[in-house]
Amino acid sequence: MKRTKMGSSAWSSLIGCLLVTMVMGQACKIDRKEIPPAKPNIIFILTDDQRWDALGYAGNDIIHTPHMDQLAREGLYFENAFVTTAICAASRASLFTGLYERTHDFTFGKPPLADAYLDLSYPKLLKGAGYRTGFVGKFGVKVNEGMEDTLFHTINKTFWPYLREIDGRQVHLADINGDLAIDFIHANKEHPFCLSLSFWSPHADDGAVEQYFWPDYVDHLYRDVDIPVHRTADPAFFDTLPEFLQTSLNRERWYWRFDTPEKHQEMVKGHYRMISAVDSVLARIRYSLEEAGIADNTVIIFMGDNGYFLGERGYAGKWLLHEPSIRVPLMIYDPRQPRERRGRTFSQIALNVDIAPTILALAGVPVPDLYQGQSLTDFYGGAPASWRSGVYLEHRHESNPKLLKTEGYRDEEYKFIRYDDFDYLELYHHKSDPDEVVNLALDPRYSGKVGRYSQVVDSVINRLLDARLADN
Repeated sequence: MKRTKMGSSAWSSLIGCLLVTMVMGQACKIDRKEIPPAKPNIIFILTDDQRWDALGYAGNDIIHTPHMDQLAREGLYFENAFVTTAICAASRASLFTGLYERTHDFTFGKPPLADAYLDLSYPKLLKGAGYRTGFVGKFGVKVNEGMEDTLFHTINKTFWPYLREIDGRQVHLADINGDLAIDFIHANKEHPFCLSLSFWSPHADDGAVEQYFWPDYVDHLYRDVDIPVHRTADPAFFDTLPEFLQTSLNRERWYWRFDTPEKHQEMVKGHYRMISAVDSVLARIRYSLEEAGIADNTVIIFMGDNGYFLGERGYAGKWLLHEPSIRVPLMIYDPRQPRERRGRTFSQIALNVDIAPTILALAGVPVPDLYQGQSLTDFYGGAPASWRSGVYLEHRHESNPKLLKTEGYRDEEYKFIRYDDFDYLELYHHKSDPDEVVNLALDPRYSGKVGRYSQVVDSVINRLLDARLADN
């Protein structure tokens, strides 16, 4: 289709539409697709640092994730799922509240997440609606004293180390979390429940030399494969970056994990083994649902809390707004749907802020007007006629100058990034440049487009700030 240049009035209309879509949750009224009437059980499974393509179903022919793949194959798979902030604390607060970081204002180094936002979180509202609510694993959000008990009937927060000895045998934290989840399922099978199961895996143990730890039963995986090295891991690419990007925490942690070919192979395989261990726990959970007789009425949502650099761009970690950092796996398996409506892949942009409204919609609980995401149940009858065409992205962590503060916008064609403390911009045409190699912001011919995206970002920020509650 031929593309034409957009005049200022067209861009103004686009900005207005994007703001309503991004901040208010929808651009126009969308008829809700019919959701089966029975109150389902809901299990929301979250992994830590699992990027979108660390999944066999996403086309990764090395990683072993048969049960995650089955979930994607039998449910709704969102191939363009993103987190609005690529750091666990802020992303998890967004998952609970359906709000962008700029509105809920929580990340590392900040005061606890405001009670007013938690009062509108999906666990609090489900608990008030008669659901049994439970939490297992990495909580990751600082809240005021006593607030956790208002959210969950049962809470089992777990912590490192990954490997510990229990009854004379070595047990991995992922399996401990799985055991606690299965205990919750059997204890609450007579009531509608919502279980939030938040794995630490495959997050690296940043204080350890080995970084990644896995249970013995996945030790055999990946021994005879070679992990490919991404083209942007070439030192020649890294040398083109400005100095502040070469000295960020992303580069510092690259030395921990990827600074030799041997270490790169070892670390990526360890990362993959940890994901494969979670995959085996997923299988046990699904078996426990069958055993409890509630599998046919239990919806499973699976997502990553942020992406992860595995050496691309000469980086490790996340935080930045490039694709490996912000793009995550996301699938919804609802066995109540007719089979002909399952097993579908959608290319529309789905977000972490969509999880809270999705869970509430599944439970038949009204979605708060404050929410900035949209319910993914709108896809139950197929792709909606109207849906967001872009996403505002940000990272606001302030206590470590090596964690760069950024903001930007990604739509179906371009990615725009700017850095708060540096006079540097990035613009990528990710349709033709998916690895984000050619920075078009350095080309004067794109100055108009850069300015328009910057205007969109400024406008979205103002709306997100205006949405903050008074006592935040």
